[in-house]
Amino acid sequence: MLDNYVLGRWRTPDGDGEVLRDAVTGDDVAVISSDGVDFAEVVGHARTVGQRALRQLTFHTRALLLKELALRLKARREELYELSYRTGATRNDSWADIDGGIGTLLSLSSKARRELPNANHALDGAPEVLSKDATFIAQHVATPLDGVAIHISAFNFPVWGLLEKFGPAFIAGVPVITKPAPQTAYLSHLMVQVMVDTGLLPSGALQFFSGDPGDLLDHVTGQDLVSVTGSAATARRLRTHRAIVANSTRYIAEADSLNAAILGPDVTVGSPEFDLYVKEVAKEMTFKAGQKCTAIRRAFVPAALVEPVAQAIQARLAGAVVGDPRAEGVRMGSLVSLAQRESVLAGVETLSVGATVLTGPHLDAAVGADVTAGAFVAPTLLLSDDARASRAHDVEAFGPVSTLLPYDGVGEVVELVKLGRGSLVASLFTADLDVARDVVRGIANHHGRVLVVDASVGTSSTGHGPVLPNLVHGGPGRAGGSEELGGARAVWHYLQRTAVQGSPDMVTAITGRFMPGATVDTSGPHPFTRYFEDIEVGQGIVTSPRTLTQEDIDAFAALTGDTFYAHTDPVAAAANPFFDGIVAHGYLLVSMAAGEFVDPAPGPVLANTGLEDLRFATPTYPGDEIVVHFTCKDKTDRVNADYGEVRWDVVVRNAKDDVLATYDVLTMVENRVKSHADPA
Repeated sequence: MLDNYVLGRWRTPDGDGEVLRDAVTGDDVAVISSDGVDFAEVVGHARTVGQRALRQLTFHTRALLLKELALRLKARREELYELSYRTGATRNDSWADIDGGIGTLLSLSSKARRELPNANHALDGAPEVLSKDATFIAQHVATPLDGVAIHISAFNFPVWGLLEKFGPAFIAGVPVITKPAPQTAYLSHLMVQVMVDTGLLPSGALQFFSGDPGDLLDHVTGQDLVSVTGSAATARRLRTHRAIVANSTRYIAEADSLNAAILGPDVTVGSPEFDLYVKEVAKEMTFKAGQKCTAIRRAFVPAALVEPVAQAIQARLAGAVVGDPRAEGVRMGSLVSLAQRESVLAGVETLSVGATVLTGPHLDAAVGADVTAGAFVAPTLLLSDDARASRAHDVEAFGPVSTLLPYDGVGEVVELVKLGRGSLVASLFTADLDVARDVVRGIANHHGRVLVVDASVGTSSTGHGPVLPNLVHGGPGRAGGSEELGGARAVWHYLQRTAVQGSPDMVTAITGRFMPGATVDTSGPHPFTRYFEDIEVGQGIVTSPRTLTQEDIDAFAALTGDTFYAHTDPVAAAANPFFDGIVAHGYLLVSMAAGEFVDPAPGPVLANTGLEDLRFATPTYPGDEIVVHFTCKDKTDRVNADYGEVRWDVVVRNAKDDVLATYDVLTMVENRVKSHADPA
């Protein structure tokens, strides 16, 4: 009996529960049940204990905890690999699930620390000036939802599926209640057990149960989020749950997807793109026994190449040894359950109407296993008689099944692909730039991701199926209509974007970022003489005027070699519609500004790491006086480091108060109190 981790401890369920069986041998593995779980109490625990614990941390500290959780999982991954065999997965299959899940946490942790502030809120975009005199402004601010994330995962990725949902919610600071699919819940249970054993999870941040969800969704509010991976039917049913509808609860679904692989009309037999296409279709059919939301279900081929493509794929599939994933030489294991096998066989029967079955689906023998006891299905390739009328656009057999669909011309294949009504991913194999442009532009709005493969990326491409944490994972229409991943974008699902309006000083105080028009504190010592802890947002200096001369412009041109006519030829410069004569180089202006605001003596400022958002607003002429307004815009403390990042707002003006240039300067500033730790 698998315990449920709720209310801060493991609890054994009441009742008999559901028996889970080994997908290869049919032996009993575990029993699951949610009997005795009070879901109202579970949700309440997340909203109180979990919220309090997580909100004491920042995006960065939560991201660092996520990194450490991933490393602890990595240290015990062999336990997960061993148990994963019982799901029918080969070692290679399990790598995508287990190491893929761990890698996703590491990637999300890194992206969050680079792209989110070390705070509990984030800013979205630049401030908006709402009045002519700039005394009334607005800034979009994102704050964590004041609720709970409910995650319902599918059976095919019992580790990755839970982790890729958990990671973004945890970084956002929203507690998670997670439920795996029953067929492989024992593997998810072990993973959560490892996470709990680390002692790193803040109290109430994660709760887990593996039985029936009961009345869990009855307790959602408008501050919660529900994320579901499963069939389109399940996604529709949960999306229309009365509480979700009544409260406009945020909902993410990743559902059925009849993904396409397209062989370009330019490809010939024996070309690199031909071979890469055949290899990819066969691989996607056999990897995880085709039980992937991104697997290739529809293989579009130019009509003239159907026969050689079919023969080549069949030849590759002939080498796909099926059996016990522990047995040497086995390349494809079983489906997750006998029920799933029956579902796949029923799907093949439906797909075969109007199509020819070229290989499979029945298997005479399995290496190292009883073919009748395990959930085995042979790789099954079909050839459609009529690509437009084919049921391949409507029915997904969630197993090692793909259908070849002939087409004539780019226009037709674009229309055929769209018959899938929205997919997670499509791949195009072509060496023709025009074909690539026309196909991708034609199908992109029906897909979350499009992969284009030619010989130049044959060895470096990650392939059709793998989901990368830094890219969008999701798709429109039938695929669920959501974008579950996409780097730091995934965290924003759990944040509420709010337009905050007020005076520049008010918005500065609320957001922690200096806003245009806010009061600048020019008292005290030079900013470059202050340690990180002593610098406050809004502190700055206004420099004394400095006159730019023709000699300055000539010297800069001679030193840099930038002799563009606007800086060196008075007649040509005056003829330019933007200038009245010789103008200063923009980079000369930036360099002179630095000479005005920099304090030259050694101090806490360690390095300038770059400029951002540089804009030149007004031409600068010889004789103009330059004044620099240099202000601390915001600060980011670097956890476990001896320094922090300070962003400075720079505005360069002339004597008429015209803005000449604006930009941000990024510096690393030493902490007064050292952590004596390596940077994270």
